[in-house]
Amino acid sequence: MQIPVPSLTHSFTLRVELAAPLDLGAGRAGHRRIIPIVGGAALGPDITGEVLNLGADWQTIFADGAAHLDTRYALRTHAGALIEVVNIGTRHGPADVMARLAAGEEVDPASYYMRTAARLESGDPDYAWVNHTLFICAGIRKASAVEIAYYKVD
Repeated sequence: MQIPVPSLTHSFTLRVELAAPLDLGAGRAGHRRIIPIVGGAALGPDITGEVLNLGADWQTIFADGAAHLDTRYALRTHAGALIEVVNIGTRHGPADVMARLAAGEEVDPASYYMRTAARLESGDPDYAWVNHTLFICAGIRKASAVEIAYYKVD
Protein backbone atom coordinates (compact mmCIF):
# COMPACT_ATOMS: atom_id res chain seq x y z
CA MET A 1 0.00 0.00 0.00
CA GLN A 2 1.46 3.38 -1.04
CA ILE A 3 1.20 6.51 1.10
CA PRO A 4 -0.63 9.20 -0.90
CA VAL A 5 1.38 12.22 -2.01
CA PRO A 6 -0.45 15.43 -1.08
CA SER A 7 -1.12 18.03 -3.73
CA LEU A 8 -1.79 21.74 -3.36
CA THR A 9 -4.73 23.73 -4.75
CA HIS A 10 -4.81 27.52 -4.56
CA SER A 11 -7.70 28.52 -2.27
CA PHE A 12 -7.35 32.30 -1.83
CA THR A 13 -4.82 35.10 -1.46
CA LEU A 14 -4.77 37.63 1.36
CA ARG A 15 -3.54 41.19 1.05
CA VAL A 16 -2.95 42.11 4.69
CA GLU A 17 -2.41 45.74 5.70
CA LEU A 18 -0.02 46.31 8.60
CA ALA A 19 0.55 49.16 11.07
CA ALA A 20 4.03 50.13 12.21
CA PRO A 21 5.76 47.43 14.28
CA LEU A 22 5.77 47.71 18.06
CA ASP A 23 9.27 46.90 19.29
CA LEU A 24 9.38 44.85 22.49
CA GLY A 25 13.17 44.55 22.45
CA ALA A 26 15.25 41.51 23.31
CA GLY A 27 13.32 38.49 24.54
CA ARG A 28 14.39 35.08 25.76
CA ALA A 29 14.68 33.65 22.24
CA GLY A 30 15.42 36.73 20.14
CA HIS A 31 14.26 40.23 19.33
CA ARG A 32 10.47 40.54 19.73
CA ARG A 33 8.07 42.65 17.67
CA ILE A 34 4.29 42.92 17.41
CA ILE A 35 2.97 44.01 14.04
CA PRO A 36 -0.71 45.03 14.17
CA ILE A 37 -2.98 43.77 11.38
CA VAL A 38 -5.30 46.63 10.42
CA GLY A 39 -7.21 45.43 7.36
CA GLY A 40 -6.95 43.97 3.93
CA ALA A 41 -8.75 41.74 1.48
CA ALA A 42 -9.35 38.03 0.84
CA LEU A 43 -9.28 37.38 -2.90
CA GLY A 44 -10.91 34.00 -3.80
CA PRO A 45 -11.54 31.69 -5.43
CA ASP A 46 -12.74 29.88 -2.27
CA ILE A 47 -12.90 32.82 0.15
CA THR A 48 -13.55 36.47 -0.66
CA GLY A 49 -14.06 39.26 1.82
CA GLU A 50 -12.10 41.51 4.14
CA VAL A 51 -9.32 41.12 6.67
CA LEU A 52 -10.64 42.72 9.86
CA ASN A 53 -8.86 45.48 11.76
CA LEU A 54 -7.74 43.22 14.60
CA GLY A 55 -5.00 40.75 15.26
CA ALA A 56 -1.24 40.87 14.95
CA ASP A 57 1.92 39.08 13.96
CA TRP A 58 3.93 38.32 17.11
CA GLN A 59 7.41 37.96 15.64
CA THR A 60 10.69 36.74 17.00
CA ILE A 61 13.70 37.94 15.02
CA PHE A 62 16.79 35.76 15.45
CA ALA A 63 20.43 36.89 15.35
CA ASP A 64 20.76 35.78 11.72
CA GLY A 65 17.80 37.98 10.70
CA ALA A 66 15.34 35.13 10.28
CA ALA A 67 11.84 35.81 11.58
CA HIS A 68 9.50 33.37 13.30
CA LEU A 69 5.99 34.47 12.28
CA ASP A 70 3.10 33.85 14.67
CA THR A 71 -0.12 35.52 13.53
CA ARG A 72 -3.73 35.51 14.60
CA TYR A 73 -6.42 37.53 12.85
CA ALA A 74 -9.90 37.27 11.33
CA LEU A 75 -11.70 37.48 8.00
CA ARG A 76 -15.28 38.44 7.23
CA THR A 77 -16.48 36.92 3.97
CA HIS A 78 -18.68 38.82 1.53
CA ALA A 79 -21.52 36.61 2.82
CA GLY A 80 -20.86 37.80 6.41
CA ALA A 81 -19.22 34.64 7.79
CA LEU A 82 -16.36 35.09 10.26
CA ILE A 83 -13.21 33.01 9.88
CA GLU A 84 -10.38 32.90 12.42
CA VAL A 85 -6.87 32.52 10.99
CA VAL A 86 -3.83 31.27 12.92
CA ASN A 87 -0.73 31.25 10.75
CA ILE A 88 2.73 30.10 11.88
CA GLY A 89 5.86 30.17 9.78
CA THR A 90 9.26 31.53 8.94
CA ARG A 91 10.89 34.20 6.81
CA HIS A 92 14.62 34.09 6.13
CA GLY A 93 17.20 34.93 3.51
CA PRO A 94 20.59 36.51 2.96
CA ALA A 95 21.52 39.14 5.56
CA ASP A 96 21.43 42.03 3.09
CA VAL A 97 17.96 41.03 1.86
CA MET A 98 16.61 40.68 5.41
CA ALA A 99 18.06 44.11 6.31
CA ARG A 100 16.33 45.67 3.28
CA LEU A 101 13.02 44.04 4.27
CA ALA A 102 13.43 45.28 7.85
CA ALA A 103 14.00 48.79 6.47
CA GLY A 104 10.67 48.59 4.62
CA GLU A 105 12.10 48.11 1.14
CA GLU A 106 10.39 45.85 -1.37
CA VAL A 107 12.72 43.16 -2.64
CA ASP A 108 12.37 40.33 -5.12
CA PRO A 109 10.35 37.57 -3.35
CA ALA A 110 12.60 34.97 -4.99
CA SER A 111 15.51 36.30 -2.89
CA TYR A 112 14.04 35.15 0.44
CA TYR A 113 11.89 32.37 1.90
CA MET A 114 8.50 33.14 3.48
CA ARG A 115 6.35 30.08 4.16
CA THR A 116 3.66 29.34 6.73
CA ALA A 117 1.16 26.71 7.81
CA ALA A 118 -2.32 28.00 8.60
CA ARG A 119 -5.30 26.77 10.60
CA LEU A 120 -8.68 28.32 9.87
CA GLU A 121 -11.87 27.99 11.89
CA SER A 122 -15.45 29.09 11.31
CA GLY A 123 -18.82 28.32 12.87
CA ASP A 124 -20.62 29.25 9.65
CA PRO A 125 -22.00 26.13 7.91
CA ASP A 126 -20.95 27.42 4.48
CA TYR A 127 -17.32 27.55 5.66
CA ALA A 128 -17.24 24.46 7.89
CA TRP A 129 -14.88 22.90 5.34
CA VAL A 130 -12.05 25.18 6.59
CA ASN A 131 -12.24 23.47 10.00
CA HIS A 132 -10.97 20.24 8.43
CA THR A 133 -8.52 21.58 5.86
CA LEU A 134 -4.78 22.15 6.16
CA PHE A 135 -3.32 25.18 4.39
CA ILE A 136 0.26 25.79 3.31
CA CYS A 137 1.12 29.36 2.39
CA ALA A 138 3.75 31.36 0.52
CA GLY A 139 4.09 35.06 1.14
CA ILE A 140 5.83 38.25 0.25
CA ARG A 141 6.61 41.22 2.51
CA LYS A 142 5.91 44.74 1.31
CA ALA A 143 6.58 48.05 3.08
CA SER A 144 3.26 48.11 5.01
CA ALA A 145 1.59 44.89 3.91
CA VAL A 146 2.04 41.22 3.21
CA GLU A 147 0.52 39.12 0.47
CA ILE A 148 -0.05 35.47 1.30
CA ALA A 149 -1.28 32.77 -1.07
CA TYR A 150 -3.18 29.99 0.76
CA TYR A 151 -3.05 26.49 -0.71
CA LYS A 152 -5.32 23.66 0.41
CA VAL A 153 -3.44 20.42 1.04
CA ASP A 154 -5.46 17.83 -0.90
